[in-house]
Amino acid sequence: MCLILCLTLMPLPAGASNATESLSVAIQLNKTTQVLPLEPNDRDILSIYNLVYESLVSIDDNYLPQPSLALSWEQSANAKTWTFYLREDVTFSDGTPMSAYDVVATANAILEKAKDASTVNHGFYANLDYFVSSVTAKNAYTVVVKASRPYYGLLYAMTFPILPADRIQTANPPGTGPYKIDMFSQDFISLSVNDLWWKMKPAVKTISFKVDTTPREVINDYDYARVDAAFTRSLSASQYRTSTTAFAMDYRTCQLEVLLMNHSSDRLASINVRKAIRYAVDVDRIARNIYMGMVTRTDTPAIPGSWTYNNDITGMFVTNLDEARRLLALDGWDDSNQDGVLDRLNDEGKLVNLNMNLYVYEEPDNDVRIETANYIKEALAEIGINVTITTMTFTGIQEKLKAGSFNLALVSFAMDVCPDYGFMLISGNSGNYGRYKSQQMTTLCNELRTCTTMTEYQQKLMDIQRVFAEDCPFICLFYREGVVLTRLMYTTVRDVREYELLRGIQSFRP
Repeated sequence: MCLILCLTLMPLPAGASNATESLSVAIQLNKTTQVLPLEPNDRDILSIYNLVYESLVSIDDNYLPQPSLALSWEQSANAKTWTFYLREDVTFSDGTPMSAYDVVATANAILEKAKDASTVNHGFYANLDYFVSSVTAKNAYTVVVKASRPYYGLLYAMTFPILPADRIQTANPPGTGPYKIDMFSQDFISLSVNDLWWKMKPAVKTISFKVDTTPREVINDYDYARVDAAFTRSLSASQYRTSTTAFAMDYRTCQLEVLLMNHSSDRLASINVRKAIRYAVDVDRIARNIYMGMVTRTDTPAIPGSWTYNNDITGMFVTNLDEARRLLALDGWDDSNQDGVLDRLNDEGKLVNLNMNLYVYEEPDNDVRIETANYIKEALAEIGINVTITTMTFTGIQEKLKAGSFNLALVSFAMDVCPDYGFMLISGNSGNYGRYKSQQMTTLCNELRTCTTMTEYQQKLMDIQRVFAEDCPFICLFYREGVVLTRLMYTTVRDVREYELLRGIQSFRP
């Protein structure tokens, strides 16, 4: 099956119009002090970099790899060698021709940092090291990539920005993209059209960015019409969805919110208890009442609506308190003393209650995760599970997860561009904080990493999600969403996504 991403743009509201030659945007930056495209420190800066720098491969509206700076590619019979054939009509914005040697130099800079054991931060594109063992130039326009494993997912790793070989370590290097950075400061950034771009020149000639440090400042700039558009993940932006004078474009972030369950704890080793919790928690209610609808609901780690998502399992995740109570009863849990908390005799003949701790950490600028934890506590009380909530720092909860000293934890994962969930599902893997153990799942995830075609890869993803639904390793809640607020329409693409919030502006025609 091939599922198509169903994201469509709504008609422009009254008072809104198309962008013509310029666009101004309010963004939030807190750590970016110079233009270093291989080392982005803020989310919003990536949307700027993606207009200035291009990669060998791009990801289309359907989340599939497509040619970009690479005109085409081919793989060897064993898929251990991938050959990328570059476009020969591409130059950097300073007029220097782009060649395979620039690709190799950029890739090696990424790999070198990824392998550097002396640093904690291995770089935003460090996952390249997982997919690739070496990158070399066969000639000026042919790049040869030796894969660490025969793997279709390698194409997603080839989305790193290509920089000039002699300016990789310098600030504000020229790119091959539709725009170039004319000015960069702590409070203002401006882009203009790259006249040497290899495609048709953009109609929007200049893009300026007002840099703020808080979500409130970003929204204020928009409210007071200091800018045409604003990027924000603040839940307060949900109010603009019904505006008649602005257009609110929802975008899915890479942040997957989950309720982890520790399989090594005596309470949660049972699949019946895990599924009972899944049946008790009304995720749609959390999405609607706490996150104000600013989420993309998902029952698995896959992206809903994309070719990676298994729609056949959706009916397995319906809220059902009666079914939750039945599953707990199957495991012998009963409220023998009528105090509202289930209990049963343990192996020593001692009566134990169904108590659990729930650890939660909060992000700066919002408290929705704590509110979600309080709802989960109330929901589980309805089926006789007593939950104690402990709010922690990010560092504190990391220590608990690594040690495995928790029952439940409300956390988020920053998901990689490559649709591969083995890091959180394979037995013993670093991201498998719930200590989930399944030989079937581990085998499926390892087999995924040997699939060399999109069809094989898709089928294995479907199988992984089927087992995920059956085993209930943890509960996926949703992907967080942000909002682009704008009075000027600047794109017609179906999938405006995090890190590419101006996606499509280069081909937009008023």
